[in-house]
Amino acid sequence: MPKLNENFLKLEKNYLFINIAKKINAYIAANPDKKDSIIRMGIGDVTLPIAPVVVEAVKKGADEMGVKETFKGYEDSGAGYDFLKDAIADYYHSFGADVKASEIRISDGAKSDCGNIVDIFGDDNTVLITDPAYPVYVDSNLMCGRRIVYADCTKENGFCAVPDYSIDADLIYLCSPNNPTGAAFTSSQLKAWVDYAIEKDAVIIYDAAYEAFITEPDIPRSIFEIEGSRRCAIEICSLSKTAGFTGMRCGYTVIPDELTVKASDGTEVSISQIWGRRQGSKFNGVSYPVQCGAAAVFTPEGQEQIKVNLEYYKENARIIGSVLDELGIFYTGGKNSPYIWLECPDGMKSWEFFDLLLNEANVVGTPGAGFGKNGEGFFRLTSFGDRDKTIEAMERLKKLLKK
Repeated sequence: MPKLNENFLKLEKNYLFINIAKKINAYIAANPDKKDSIIRMGIGDVTLPIAPVVVEAVKKGADEMGVKETFKGYEDSGAGYDFLKDAIADYYHSFGADVKASEIRISDGAKSDCGNIVDIFGDDNTVLITDPAYPVYVDSNLMCGRRIVYADCTKENGFCAVPDYSIDADLIYLCSPNNPTGAAFTSSQLKAWVDYAIEKDAVIIYDAAYEAFITEPDIPRSIFEIEGSRRCAIEICSLSKTAGFTGMRCGYTVIPDELTVKASDGTEVSISQIWGRRQGSKFNGVSYPVQCGAAAVFTPEGQEQIKVNLEYYKENARIIGSVLDELGIFYTGGKNSPYIWLECPDGMKSWEFFDLLLNEANVVGTPGAGFGKNGEGFFRLTSFGDRDKTIEAMERLKKLLKK
């Protein structure tokens, strides 16, 4: 009889957004006339179509798959085509990050790699995760039975955790701009984490999925802008929010050549080589047409076209923030991030505010408690919605809270 990995029993029964969907469906079942009036600002899914230059590149790639001379089967390496990795490396160089094309592996998105990267590390490692956190960081390590310690992100520190040298961590998850809080590390704040990782001989798993939303000059787009980071960091990024690839699935992970760990016999082992071996066994790569589309994102025309969508979402965030300012509600994010992390009014709990907003205003957000203990009393809204619906949702919020 097979034995269950009982670490799965330690997880919440449902993923956060499944619980939210169940609540919405129950509300609609009880109030069918309200179905079309619900405005969803919870899940971080984009709503604008992908850029025209990307569409054409995907079409061209698909056409090539129908011609014998240009047909593509399995990739030789599974790490991604050189034309895409070269384009990503050039993108990194444009804002001063030291990354080589050979250090990049193409993936089907940041979520997969954030969860799968820990496969190459032992289950006896101590993992440090900021709280609140994207649930995948926690769940992926609970599944393996690893010890997890937390770095507190609170209102007092602007939801930017600082390293605590009394904690000995082996793996460190950082996300900036952060999901869910929208807070982003300055260069000096991120340098403090790099210094901590080097001191503790730890590896930072750095989620940079929202780097394209950064507007302020002192907020790094990549951890590889920080001195010393190539000795201690892995960076994971995605085109989901940058270029609307939530339904196309493409991202990339960067592991510097210098990044090594010691095996039990004392030998130095390349993390990049081990990750490549893992991927070679469990992943067959991203489709050729999608990689063609991804490469188009990094062309001058592609950068101009995705900027239009990014500015649309940034304006949505500004609209949300201006209403919260008017209401006198504390929040982080909105600037440098598509997420707005607000303090629930009148001392309400996160799910209590969720229910109030759904039932009285027909607006859906994400309860902060779903992201960790420090999320209790806070609430996440996203700026990825339709402009008119975003404005309408904020009008409903004002009406609700000014009663």
